[in-house]
Amino acid sequence: MQTIARKSIESYAQVNKYSGITDASPHRLVQMLLEGALEKIAAARYLIKRNDFAKKGEVIGQIIAIIGGLRSSLNKEAGGDLAENLDQLYDYMERQLLVANFKNDENILDEVSSLLKEIKSGWDAIPDDIRNK
Repeated sequence: MQTIARKSIESYAQVNKYSGITDASPHRLVQMLLEGALEKIAAARYLIKRNDFAKKGEVIGQIIAIIGGLRSSLNKEAGGDLAENLDQLYDYMERQLLVANFKNDENILDEVSSLLKEIKSGWDAIPDDIRNK
């Protein structure tokens, strides 16, 4: 009985997550990607502590994929120097995550988390009238 209830809750959560994505604005989608990357970094830190290195590698791969998605969505023509700087920062984070995975280095995960939080803070501060253009 408990397994059925758990599966129902998990299914509801998946539907709720999917609905949030399909209804989200482009601005909100970027916020969700940043939030997801930060959550996965926390998970990777936990997996290092538990010595679950195989799962940690999968999770870090997911973080790299999220950052790659953010990076590929940059419009360098419209974004100018800001987009170019973000591209270079995302590239740096991807490379650092590879090192963190190889060395099981929580300090590198903390550095990438700090950089993502800084980006998210700036992204969250964009006024509504600019978000909707």
